[in-house]
Amino acid sequence: MILSKPASEKRLNRSQLLSEVAQRTEFAFSNAALVEEAMTHASARGRDGADYQRLEFLGDRVLGLAVAELLYESFPEASEGELSVRLNALVNADTLAEIADDLEIGSLIRMGSDLRAAASRKRANLRADVMEALIAVVFIEGGIDAARSFVRNHWGARARAEGADRRDPKTALQEWAHQVAGVTPSYRVEDRTGPDHDPVFSVAVEVEGYETARGKGRSKREAEQTAATAMLEREDVWRDNESA
Repeated sequence: MILSKPASEKRLNRSQLLSEVAQRTEFAFSNAALVEEAMTHASARGRDGADYQRLEFLGDRVLGLAVAELLYESFPEASEGELSVRLNALVNADTLAEIADDLEIGSLIRMGSDLRAAASRKRANLRADVMEALIAVVFIEGGIDAARSFVRNHWGARARAEGADRRDPKTALQEWAHQVAGVTPSYRVEDRTGPDHDPVFSVAVEVEGYETARGKGRSKREAEQTAATAMLEREDVWRDNESA
C-alpha cells in the first residue's frame, strides 16, 4: 500500500502557493508566476529555469531604500553613523530569516533535497533570500508605495525597538569603520595588570582618521568590546545614555 504524503510535504500548485504566501505575508499578491519564482531555489527550478535570484537582486535594493527611509523618519536626531549601524542590523540575513520564520514561509520554499539536508546556516540564508525576492514581487506589483508599506508592516517594530542599534560593539564598529573610512579597526593590548587569576587588560582601538579609543576588561575580548563601545559613543554612532 502506498501512503500519501502528509499535507505539509505535498507540493502546492501555483495557485495554492500564491494563496498561502498571500495569507502568511498579509499582502494580496496577484502574479502567481512571480510568487512561484520568488519561492523557488535554483536546486528546484523547473523546465523554465526560473528561480528567485533575479528577484532577490531587486528586492535587496528595494528593502535597503525602504528601511533607510523608515530609519530617517523614525530617528531625526540620529547621526549618519548610527543610522548606518541600524540599517545593517535590519537588512542582514539573520533579521531577514527571523522575519521569514515569523511569517512561517520556510515550509513553502521550493528547494532540492540536498539543500533541505544542509546546515541550518545555509537554510537561514535561503529564507533571507526568499524574503528579498518577495519584496521584489511586492514592488513589481504595487510599486514603491506598496513595498514601503510591506516593509514597515514587517520591519517597523524591529526598527523602532529600544537598543536596536546596540549589538556586539566590535561588529558594529567594524561596519561603521568600513562605512566611513573603508578600513577595519585595529586593536592592540597596551597593558596587562593584576594576578594571573584576575588580570585586567587595557586595549586601544584605532580607525584611520579618527582618535584612538581605549577600554579595559577582565579579558582581552572584554577590553576590546569596551574600547569599541567607547569609540562608537564618542563618534555619536551610539548614544552613551542608551543601555547596551
